[in-house]
Amino acid sequence: MPYAAPMAPTARRAALLRNLQAGTTTAVVIIPQGMAYAMVAGLEPIHGLYASLLPLIVYALLGRSRELAVGPGALDTLLVGASLSTLAFVTHANYPAYAALLALQVAIIQIALGALRAGFLVNFLSAPVLSGFTSAAAITIALSQVGNLLGFKMEASPHTHELVAQIATHLDAINPMTALAGGVSIVLLVLGKKYFPRAPYALGVVALLTAVSTLTGLEGQGVKVIGSVPSGLPAFEVPPLAWDTFKALLPTAFTIAFVGYLTMISIAKTFAERNRYDIDPNRELFAAGATNLVAGLGQGFPVSASFSRSAVHAQAGSTSHYTLLVTAGWVGLTLLFLTGLLHALPRATLAAIIMTAVYGLIDVGAVKRLYKVKPIDMWLLLLTFVATLGIGIEPGILVGVGASLMRFIYESTVPHTAILGRLGASPDFRNIKNYPGATTYPGLVVVRIDAQFYFGNVTFLKTLLKRLERESEVPLKAVVVEACSMTQLDSSADAALHGIADDYRARGIHLSFASVKVPVLAVMKASGLYDKLGPERFFLNVDDAVSAWLASDRGQARPGLAPSASAS
Repeated sequence: MPYAAPMAPTARRAALLRNLQAGTTTAVVIIPQGMAYAMVAGLEPIHGLYASLLPLIVYALLGRSRELAVGPGALDTLLVGASLSTLAFVTHANYPAYAALLALQVAIIQIALGALRAGFLVNFLSAPVLSGFTSAAAITIALSQVGNLLGFKMEASPHTHELVAQIATHLDAINPMTALAGGVSIVLLVLGKKYFPRAPYALGVVALLTAVSTLTGLEGQGVKVIGSVPSGLPAFEVPPLAWDTFKALLPTAFTIAFVGYLTMISIAKTFAERNRYDIDPNRELFAAGATNLVAGLGQGFPVSASFSRSAVHAQAGSTSHYTLLVTAGWVGLTLLFLTGLLHALPRATLAAIIMTAVYGLIDVGAVKRLYKVKPIDMWLLLLTFVATLGIGIEPGILVGVGASLMRFIYESTVPHTAILGRLGASPDFRNIKNYPGATTYPGLVVVRIDAQFYFGNVTFLKTLLKRLERESEVPLKAVVVEACSMTQLDSSADAALHGIADDYRARGIHLSFASVKVPVLAVMKASGLYDKLGPERFFLNVDDAVSAWLASDRGQARPGLAPSASAS
């Protein structure tokens, strides 16, 4: 961490006031959001407040992001609802307990990975996969709330086509007053975001619709309201543990653990880079696990973070992770003294909050951007998007991760290669496809392999060298392997190089290497390949290797570089 000079008393007071304001502002966002996301998870709104309280305190003590606003998030709550709603042993009575158990499982996974310093594993969730999954999940979340928005009952489902079918068959059951309350809520939320982005417009909409509902008696007109909300802080409870249940929930727990942490670390890194400070990904992983631990013990459900909420937290002036203690204080006060005021709040308003919040998760711009930058990433995004919409939340993200890994494996087994030629009279050699005027030499092939050389691409290299020999206009006399991009060499690849060297020697073809990395050279020396070819076949760069062969081909022997200078 860079040294920070002590602040003057006036600056400290100003920073304290900013953090108090930031914590308060974030509270007025997280309170309605938390209740709304609880509905996505299939729980009563009070559990959203439970899941918002203790995790805020724990992250303030263990985490290091100054802007991250932990609590219920869109993706983790959707995964909770999509998973629990499909399990036969989950009933309305035990639903909260299993949601809490899921949070404990997520906590165990994240804490264990944090202790093992395994935060790098989330890299398997590439940005295109996450973008496609998030966009599809946002649509699924929005569709799941149409029933609450319009006033008819819908069964929870992780499949978009099932949700669409339910909506189509229930259009005659729309409650006009509920639809009016939901529509007005959406309009006010959109206008609030557009014209008063820094104001607590979501809380204002909640207060207004609650007042209107109370004064006009919307509940008596068929509008579903939150109803009685228990007051008081959450009690610590250990969910019932049974191996069969634990095992059934484990795949979902792993998915939430990875997706939730990736969401958190992505947001934390974005703000850390923007504000020029560092965070430790493994510490953040451990902190994420700890927040889920207290969420599970405190009658909550799995939590992560929200980018929109974190953006509000940052814009409000947060300069410390301890600011979340202020937010937690307001949530606690709400639980103790203000829950009675929420009785008449229409569920349609919470549905509107969810739908407007997840709208921002649909990233159409990513498709256009990737089409220009990297089309294969665009297809990966679209595959994940379609799979998530078509076959479900968890299978969809598994399809995306699987396709991403298959792409990685394919690219490592069929790496990019280049045939090099000299640029004019300079010592520089470049890919002749990109520089068609580069000079090549009859009987000499200079090839560069842009990947580590391992068992997976041994066959590819052998096939490449045979093809280059067949395509040579004159009999092949020499091959120079530019190894600057070859960062590793395993035993299978080394054995293949021995075979190639023996074959070339038997046929009088000169084989040499340029720009060999020290770790790769160490393997070559240990296996005897270095001695087999001789130090004179290893060069610091391609120019030296080519010049040496040209001199020897003309009968002017020219030695290679000393072994100590032949590696880079």
